[in-house]
Amino acid sequence: MSAVESVGPQALPALQEQVEQIIAEARRQGASACEVAVSLEQGLSTSVRQREVETVEFNRDQGFGITLYVGQRKGSASTSASGPEAIRETVAAALAIAKHTSEDEASGLADAALMAREVQDFDLFHQWDITPEQAIEQALACEAAAFAADSRIKNADGTTLSTHQGCRVYGNSHGFIGGYASTRHSLSCVMIAEADGQMQRDYWYDVNRQGNLLADPVSIGQRAAQRAAS
Repeated sequence: MSAVESVGPQALPALQEQVEQIIAEARRQGASACEVAVSLEQGLSTSVRQREVETVEFNRDQGFGITLYVGQRKGSASTSASGPEAIRETVAAALAIAKHTSEDEASGLADAALMAREVQDFDLFHQWDITPEQAIEQALACEAAAFAADSRIKNADGTTLSTHQGCRVYGNSHGFIGGYASTRHSLSCVMIAEADGQMQRDYWYDVNRQGNLLADPVSIGQRAAQRAAS
């Protein structure tokens, strides 16, 4: 199998356009102000247990949430759909909630003068081109190192390698719009030690924006075993 297809920075313009469409629809339906967050995420998660592959899961999720205001009345709604009809229906749902709530003097967007003028790049996106087979291999190596580290390690409760990437765009009726792409990669190992009729479960893991900077699978497995057997 190939590595997970990227949903990196190249997806941001389309998400920004969607935010603009949602804000325009909210205005059209009568909202006096609104804010919208749109997200697109996908990833791969592989788990092994007792030297066997337990799960290989792909995920791809998208959706948006809107909070709108009618004067000082507030309503929110969200959906996992993204087409024109979904936009109209979700805005209408938030509007219906707003019309049936009490006014709140503290409710509303922050002042327009407080909006950011530039969105900084914090270098959060680092795609990791790892295939499911490679992910399984690393997870198995991690678990094997844990079993080999201490004779008291008798069982495994799951070793998981995950890689996720996504984009998020936020905009509001003040005219602010901005977004970012990010990645998150992790490897975790949970082991069970047994000695003198007693059992103890413990774990170790590492998380990084960059997959190639994750701790070595062997070291993670050894640390998990050490903690379980201590």
